[in-house]
Amino acid sequence: MGSARIWSERFRKFFLGNRFVIFLLILLLIGLNIMVLGKISFVFKPVTVLLKTVLLPILLTGAIYYLLNPLVDWLERKRIPRVYTIIALYLLIIGIIAIVVISVVPIVQKQITDLIDNFPKYSYEVQLQFENIIGSNFFHQVQESTGFNPTKLGETISEQAASLLNNAWSGIGGFLGALKNIVLAIVTVPFILFYLLKDGKKLPGFILRYIPVRLRKTTGRVMSEMNGQISSYIRGQIIVSFCIGVLLYIGFLIIGMDYSLILAIIAACTSIVPYLGPAIAITPALIIAIVTSPFMLLKLIVVWTVVQFVEGKFISPQIMGKSLRVHPITIIFVILTAGNLFGIAGIILAVPGYAVLKVIVSHLFKWFELRSHLYDEEKAEGAEPEVEVTVKVSEPEQR
Repeated sequence: MGSARIWSERFRKFFLGNRFVIFLLILLLIGLNIMVLGKISFVFKPVTVLLKTVLLPILLTGAIYYLLNPLVDWLERKRIPRVYTIIALYLLIIGIIAIVVISVVPIVQKQITDLIDNFPKYSYEVQLQFENIIGSNFFHQVQESTGFNPTKLGETISEQAASLLNNAWSGIGGFLGALKNIVLAIVTVPFILFYLLKDGKKLPGFILRYIPVRLRKTTGRVMSEMNGQISSYIRGQIIVSFCIGVLLYIGFLIIGMDYSLILAIIAACTSIVPYLGPAIAITPALIIAIVTSPFMLLKLIVVWTVVQFVEGKFISPQIMGKSLRVHPITIIFVILTAGNLFGIAGIILAVPGYAVLKVIVSHLFKWFELRSHLYDEEKAEGAEPEVEVTVKVSEPEQR
């Protein structure tokens, strides 16, 4: 009996007192669940179809909700009813969308068309610039050994873009499916957003009603922390990306950069992805600046450096802060992995998904550690009587 208890204590101490073993155990459980669910995937097909249908509206609604909810809460504290605030915000958003569609969309459409048409010429100009800098013989040798040709690359990209457009129009089924999802999202987002802004505070309590009573407090704390992580990241990243786009557009206008509006929009959209987004955004601007003139390249570098300095020193610290507390290398690895697994959606959702997973795993670790400490305390409290009994029994034997 005593040996069994000793082995039980060792087993508990090894598993409950070792973070690495707990981590491996959690990975094993997750892997087993994935394997089992993969074997019976046909059972979850309706759930998969439902998630694909509602995923885009939910994502759009969530992003807009986290942007607008602080304003609605602030006005509610000023004794303005939430319904009136939501209606006023809807009217303001409709007006902004109308202005953007009338004034901005035609300019963006024209700049995109011109950029696609001129991309082969830009690629050829970049090739000539490299030949002048490096030397034509060396450049041709590199082309022959690697098979890389910027001119052919530009033509290929243009042809692929044209073929994609043609396939989009020719593939009626795929086009109608994508159009249906977009229309469904546009139609449903305003309704979902209205009720979420109006009654969003009641949602956590509604969910907790289906949780066992003894777990409600811990679950509520986990949900609150997850909501704080997601809201701070989404709200901050969107605001920072918008500021970067505005600053770059102003800078491009000052230096006279071609396609300034579309380049600023590309930079704003790609900046949603941390660290990797700005590197992707600068590429088309660099190509256009190199083709234009060396002086334009110098001016672009100055504008980009100033914008990144302002964003890194003033905008991000004030808006984002250090809420996620995740190392940049970890974020880059997470984004690359999620991109390979889930594509563009994975790249966009990688960081908030990692933040949610980090909250859940950290609370699991705390729960296991708490169980381990409680067991150690119970063991320490029950150890003293056993020591006294062994001493009393051993005394007669020594005599």
